[in-house]
Amino acid sequence: MKVYLDTIGCRLNQSEIERFGREFRRAGVQLTARPEDADLGVINTCAVTARASSDSRTKARQVAERVGQGIILTGCWSTVNPRDASSMPNVLKVISNAEKGELVPQSLPVEAIKSEKGLLAREPLPGLRSRTRAFIKVQDGCDLHCTYCITTIARGAGRSMPTEQIVDDIQYARRGGAKEAVLTGVHLGSWGSDLDPAQSLEQLLHDILNYTDIPRLRLSSIEPWDLNPELFSLWENPRLCRHLHLPIQSGSDRILRRMARRTTIAEFTKLVAGARNRIPDLAITTDIIVGFPGESDQDFERSRALLDELSFSGGHIFTYSERKGTAAARFRGRVPTKVRKQRSALLRAKLQKSAERFRIQQLDTPQSVLWEGIAGSGPQGFELRGWTDNYIRVQLTSPRNLSNEITRVRLQGFSPDRQTMQVEVLD
Repeated sequence: MKVYLDTIGCRLNQSEIERFGREFRRAGVQLTARPEDADLGVINTCAVTARASSDSRTKARQVAERVGQGIILTGCWSTVNPRDASSMPNVLKVISNAEKGELVPQSLPVEAIKSEKGLLAREPLPGLRSRTRAFIKVQDGCDLHCTYCITTIARGAGRSMPTEQIVDDIQYARRGGAKEAVLTGVHLGSWGSDLDPAQSLEQLLHDILNYTDIPRLRLSSIEPWDLNPELFSLWENPRLCRHLHLPIQSGSDRILRRMARRTTIAEFTKLVAGARNRIPDLAITTDIIVGFPGESDQDFERSRALLDELSFSGGHIFTYSERKGTAAARFRGRVPTKVRKQRSALLRAKLQKSAERFRIQQLDTPQSVLWEGIAGSGPQGFELRGWTDNYIRVQLTSPRNLSNEITRVRLQGFSPDRQTMQVEVLD
């Protein structure tokens, strides 16, 4: 049997299809890079925005037309829209987020085989979803009630993976050669609060650094109110990547209250300053939602001013879209679609300039780069792409393939597209 895996959306979805791949391989199933070579397709869907839902449906149709037998849908979109998902052509089964832990046994004609293959080392997924970095799911679900968020509905209550499982997952990735682990979760900063006895993210990071030999450890998105300033001392360990993604969502305290976000702009600004003071050359990225119900011109200008004041190194600007079942979908004061798009374009341009300023500040500095793969090859050698530990995308033409190697480099200048930087290898 041959299986094709694909996903839409976040790093958590990526970590889940990597686990599916691990379990399929343990059962003796071959993974394929192309759906037309597969008997079965498995799609992990997303519903965080209307665009993500649309992309999930499109992906499902495309894959269903090309695999031999049909597809299985899981993830957030198919969980909140099970009837729509089931009615799509060639969908064999819809498995909700609550049941996806049993997806692989439910997908196979016989019970998954548990054997010595359980010790298999990690292999990157074949095809477009191949990643050098290992995405490690440490937490799922969320107990918060941000008024715009469909993920809480789709993922359910917050729950933490035990430390032993997380350490095992990272060591499994190391056996396969992974040199960076990215910790993922819906509400990452809440990790451990539901365990008995309760634990903290700081304890988890200590344990990972003490009981694994992963060279680089990165956090994915973390809510700002979950960061204790004492946590910043952990970055004295160079294995922790100098990057924090702190979603603020708006520069207006009034809108933050309507969103039910648990912070203020003053608190967030103080946190960012404290992090930068403790962690040299730290990259801080963020998320902003534009056009939330009731967002006035003044509220939008506060978001624009926040980008100027805090000089983020990157992030995402989301155009607000109503998600059925969320509190915000019932709010009055909808912002016209045209205005939402105009405001989004303005903030994206401003964020792009801010990211470029951060990269300019890093010129001529030595950095550590994990080379993630080959973008192409030519007469001069391999065209490589990678990330510094503080989240600057870089490129290099090298006579040898450095994929999945960590090297010291010096940032030299921008590539023609201005989105990546060219480097000189120092070692």
